[in-house]
Amino acid sequence: MIPMAAHALDHAHVGVDVENLEQYRRELTGYCYRMLGSSYEAEDAVQETMLRALRASDAFEGRSAVRSWLYRIATNVCLDMLRSRNRRAWPIGLGPSSAPEVSNLGPMLAESTWVTPVADARVLPEDADPAEIAVARETIRLAFVTALQHLPARQRAVLVLRQVLRFEAAEVAKLLGTTVAAVNSALQRARATLAALPSEERPSDVNSPSQAELLARYVDAFERYDIEAFIGLLHTDALQQMPPFAMWLRGARDIGTWMLGPGIECRGSRLIAAAANGRPAFAQYRRDPDGGHKPFSLQVLEISAGRVAQIHAFLDTERIYPVFGLPAHLPG
Repeated sequence: MIPMAAHALDHAHVGVDVENLEQYRRELTGYCYRMLGSSYEAEDAVQETMLRALRASDAFEGRSAVRSWLYRIATNVCLDMLRSRNRRAWPIGLGPSSAPEVSNLGPMLAESTWVTPVADARVLPEDADPAEIAVARETIRLAFVTALQHLPARQRAVLVLRQVLRFEAAEVAKLLGTTVAAVNSALQRARATLAALPSEERPSDVNSPSQAELLARYVDAFERYDIEAFIGLLHTDALQQMPPFAMWLRGARDIGTWMLGPGIECRGSRLIAAAANGRPAFAQYRRDPDGGHKPFSLQVLEISAGRVAQIHAFLDTERIYPVFGLPAHLPG
């Protein structure tokens, strides 16, 4: 994360004060995350947005709302960042599924390859009505954020600003320095691109009104390492991905075969509940030969029709766990 200079905060004689800017940090982080597909880059983008806003605040004349002004700055920051890198993806977008054999695991790929998880507490609104929170949850889902990465940067901005954040077309045109007609055209093209994605890469509707019992059974089966009970909680065509590896598995049986084969060292793990991307998640800690349990993965689940449809197991725990406020070790 880019450090914000303390003196910039403490001694700013500006037209817009720091407290006024800070109230927008959470929603700006959500916006930048959808744009960039990385929780780490989103934090950096918001920090840069705040710095630029502080530097330019003397020139802010109040002709537009502070919120719109900040979104214009954040959009420019994100567009600048997107010019210098390839789009982020997830394993199912890089190739077909593999047999559950360790020889198919392949090398660990760079963090910049992947859409990374985000903690709900960093991006979801604190004080909002249930409908607004529901929309926010759906639009930080891994499937939705990954699908957005297929769009050109400006189309991505238009779709998020118009369809997710509900900015008026005229306001988006002003933010992007273009016309209402161009905004409407970009939105239409963005929607068409998302609709044309392969079904595995396209966000689908999820209907899981009650998850508590399923999640309790998931934790129980995993911690007991009762694989038959575990795969009974999955859809028969469930998917499992394990970034930073490109390999992914399709089907409950293949997932179970992996867990009893190359993944057998997960036996004896403990799971701690977390919340990521608007979905239930669990921090998995494997047995530590020196005692207790050590971090292994963050599992983000997609649930549909009363069963687990997708398991996203992110293995970069050194970066992920601190962001989620998860302990670095569990005692025995």
